[in-house]
Amino acid sequence: MTGSAKAKGDRGELEVQSMLRDLMDMPGIRRELGAGRQDDVGDIHGLPETVIQVARYEDVARAIRTKMPDLERQRLNAGARFAAMFVRRSRSPWIVVQSPEQFAETLKWALVGIASVPSGDQGRVTVHGD
Repeated sequence: MTGSAKAKGDRGELEVQSMLRDLMDMPGIRRELGAGRQDDVGDIHGLPETVIQVARYEDVARAIRTKMPDLERQRLNAGARFAAMFVRRSRSPWIVVQSPEQFAETLKWALVGIASVPSGDQGRVTVHGD
């Protein structure tokens, strides 16, 4: 990564950090330093059970193709339940991208508090607090 690309990426991570702190009223949200590590666990931390990847690309479709496989690996590395990627072009608003599986996991918890049922354990449902 060139110096200017790294600086742009760093600024993007700081923007998302600040935005999430404000939106969530959670001052503990912060950038994770150490990009490119083998045990990468995402760019933003401080949201429970959540990995956040940040990407600033002029070609948003390329960002999605390139970074979405990384996002799931980061989620697994972190042992997190949820994952999302914040992506934008220069001077454009941020958008959030999730795989269908990531979206379904997030929505289940948001709507009814039902945890995922591991494969092979169909029919058993747990609710927050069980």
